[in-house]
Amino acid sequence: MQGMQRISPKTDTNASLWGAVLLFPILLFAAFLTVQGVDVGETYSAVLNMTLFTAYGLGEVIIKTTPLMFIALATCVSARAGIVNVGGEGQFAMGALFSTVTGIYLASSLPGFAGIPLMALAGILGGMLWSGIAGILKNRANMNTTITTLILNYIAFQVISYFVFGLLKDPASFNWPMSPPIPAQMRLFKFGNSKVSITIFIALAAAVAVWLILGKTVWGYKIRVIGGNPVAAIHAGYNVKKNQLIAMLVSGSLAGLAGMLEICAVEERLRQTTGVNYGYLGFLAAWMAWNNPLLSVLTAFVIGFLSVAGNILEIVSGLPSSSIRILMSIVLLSILWKGRAEKRLS
Repeated sequence: MQGMQRISPKTDTNASLWGAVLLFPILLFAAFLTVQGVDVGETYSAVLNMTLFTAYGLGEVIIKTTPLMFIALATCVSARAGIVNVGGEGQFAMGALFSTVTGIYLASSLPGFAGIPLMALAGILGGMLWSGIAGILKNRANMNTTITTLILNYIAFQVISYFVFGLLKDPASFNWPMSPPIPAQMRLFKFGNSKVSITIFIALAAAVAVWLILGKTVWGYKIRVIGGNPVAAIHAGYNVKKNQLIAMLVSGSLAGLAGMLEICAVEERLRQTTGVNYGYLGFLAAWMAWNNPLLSVLTAFVIGFLSVAGNILEIVSGLPSSSIRILMSIVLLSILWKGRAEKRLS
């Protein structure tokens, strides 16, 4: 019929692949729940209602999602430059440490409008310092960034432990390893009685900014070329090492800022566990989105939802909250399968 748009077989196949990716994990996890003697319909309904359709549940999802978005964006920036940065967790932790020290000792007497930006700058510098170490090791010694950033994650949490058990330990913490709370004026605005703060809007703005920088600027074009074909980039006159180091610094700054926001909006003090697992889940969110900054917002939300759903699953079904990791793994494998299938079809 005239005027009707013809759907190409490739488009139809792609839609079918996405349908399989979405449906397969749900069905397979349902089979797992059935084997465990759990009512699938009741469990799925309770998890959805208690996470997405209650103010508290949705708030918890947003709180979990926000740092994952920042770390996913950090991963996207370095990945576009051809660098595998698995160090978001360590960079996040160092951002939290630097901003906490700044808030407690350097900016405690300042008003919020001056102290909060100072803490943000400290957090950014902390993240940049940690990612910069990996970037310099790659430039100077040609060391693998996957390995160096993983090792730096471990070192970062040893540094955090040193401070919260020693120099930063709160005398009033009843011997718990944590810093004193940051001053009240350094805490970010929260909505109502929840812990949801303006950080979610900062994260969304950061996603748009990263998308624009990577897709619409000269520097973004350069690192896309470098990440796609370093040899061609060298022949084009691009300084590959310099631009990869800049990408690592930008990546670390995003993760470090996330650490500062976590302190100012959620935890309000540094703990030994601050940022634990955020780095790897954020990396997973970026990987699931094929390092697309805007799509990373959606994948971070999915992982944030699943993280909160694990707690609900434990309450409703009696299964350990870690059971939700099975669903995460199935989702990841499904997306991997989709990517392989699309590659074969192209």
